[in-house]
Amino acid sequence: MKQITSVQNPFIKSLVLLQEKAKARKQTGTFLIEGQREISLAIKGGYEIETVLFLPELVSESEINKLIQNPFQIIEINKEVYQKLAYRDTTEGILAVAKTKSLKLSDLKLSDNPLILVVESLEKPGNIGAVLRTADAANLDAVLIANPKSDLYNPNIVRSSVGCLFTNQIATGTSEEIIAFLKEKKINFYSATLQNSTSYHTQNFTTPTALVVGTEATGLTQQWRDEATQNIIIPMQGEIDSMNVSVAAAILIFEAKRQRGF
Repeated sequence: MKQITSVQNPFIKSLVLLQEKAKARKQTGTFLIEGQREISLAIKGGYEIETVLFLPELVSESEINKLIQNPFQIIEINKEVYQKLAYRDTTEGILAVAKTKSLKLSDLKLSDNPLILVVESLEKPGNIGAVLRTADAANLDAVLIANPKSDLYNPNIVRSSVGCLFTNQIATGTSEEIIAFLKEKKINFYSATLQNSTSYHTQNFTTPTALVVGTEATGLTQQWRDEATQNIIIPMQGEIDSMNVSVAAAILIFEAKRQRGF
């Protein structure tokens, strides 16, 4: 078994770049996953694991072999190297290098009566992670990210989604591309916006449906408001007129799930 004990090792340096730079992830088509649960969910979600690095004080080789069945390279590392690569404060002693997936709209496999979430221009990894957790909880057909502002394989998104990056079908595209995709598939889409809107609970979400949310700061772009099947609003009774995007998405999604009988 290969062992690496120096943070100056070229391979370790390349992994640090994967953690820190979207460009490195894009160039290599790989990213780092930390933690047994996240690695397990990635495998279940069809991600290919290339290399596993482990700290023998915390995890054994036999545990790794139980976790991952397919062939892969395994490297034993020491505490110094692990701490250089680990992103979380809590320590599990295992990291994996995995291949990224295609995020093309054309690769999506939808049910006959899909329920989809569209998020436009989300930037904060914490919000993206929270949205993905909600989508997993509702077992949505897909999450579509319009005009993405963050690399989806950013370690902050992997971490904040607690592995739900791997449990959801995800695709990215421009707003124009996603609107065209929804229209082609005859999926009604409902844009959450303050302008020209009706209360969300009055709409019928039992047919093929996409729920569309934007950022708290700027909301959805005009195109989503103009071309929506219907603009919808969550009635609010306080002093402000917006709420966290992941909370708004959850309210809309679970109203649709309620209408569909969960």
